[in-house]
Amino acid sequence: MQLTKEAVLAQANLVSKNTLMETLDIEMIDYGNDFLIARMPVTPKVHQPDGVLHGGATAALAESVGSFASHIFIDKEEFFVRGIEITANHLKSVTKGFVYAKATFLHKGKTTQLLDIRVTDDDDNLISICRLSTISLPKKK
Repeated sequence: MQLTKEAVLAQANLVSKNTLMETLDIEMIDYGNDFLIARMPVTPKVHQPDGVLHGGATAALAESVGSFASHIFIDKEEFFVRGIEITANHLKSVTKGFVYAKATFLHKGKTTQLLDIRVTDDDDNLISICRLSTISLPKKK
């Protein structure tokens, strides 16, 4: 049985309870055949000491949305996903509002996946560009 978009997003957000995603208030908000979008509020909780969004919080947002994207599109009964490398280029500062991370696949292999993750602000300004490599590993039976 195919789950609805709402059910997939609700399930993704439910499994984030008591994790880094909950700590950073990261929420999965949309997905389609080849993308997943998450958002994170920009508050003092994710600021650097000088009041702008911390690059580490941005990287955590990017890795979260990218890993979830890989997870959504694999056979969850047979495999689990792990991030193996992330890069982030931070282009613009943000002090408030939300940032949105849209993960799309550059490569969707059976074992490895490569995702492009673009982080934007409320006005659709490009904040960061990230790349995430993930690996799908077989579950032990």
